[in-house]
Amino acid sequence: MRELKKLVEEGKIRYIGLSEASAGTIRRAHAVHPITAVQMEYSLWSREIEEDVIPLCRELGIGIVGYSPLGREFFGGKGMVESLPSQSLLNRGVYTRFAGLAAKHSCTPPQLALAWLLHDVVPIPSTTKIENLEANIAALEVKLKAEELRAIVVEQVGGDREYDIFSKYIYKLADTPTV
Repeated sequence: MRELKKLVEEGKIRYIGLSEASAGTIRRAHAVHPITAVQMEYSLWSREIEEDVIPLCRELGIGIVGYSPLGREFFGGKGMVESLPSQSLLNRGVYTRFAGLAAKHSCTPPQLALAWLLHDVVPIPSTTKIENLEANIAALEVKLKAEELRAIVVEQVGGDREYDIFSKYIYKLADTPTV
């Protein structure tokens, strides 16, 4: 961090951001030089960072950039059966209920998932098609009230959503040592 701080002071970089950092690492890094943003996986079904990282970022004024905002394509309508065969019936029901909620808001499920995130973070959805990019941008038009944001809860998604069960918490294991 001290070397990055020097680069800021020399005008070679403007901001410092972290990716997949634990709350302890974020706090220690921020004590050396203000952190501008932290990039973490965050979506309606990957919400572990709400326990410690998000509150800390709010406390320190750090922006959050959420990757995989569509739940590794679950809210895009993909991965319901193929990647989760043992839980496909349960997950199809979760997706169907979510799609119904999106219809009530006159948007698509991916747009609703992005709109939910946009109230508090900057999501970075990946896309390879222009029509998906345009649909993602249209999520900016979906306005949700506070009670609607609280009502959008995705529970009981079946099966492992990670390729490796430990990757879900890897940011906690990658804590930097105290100095």
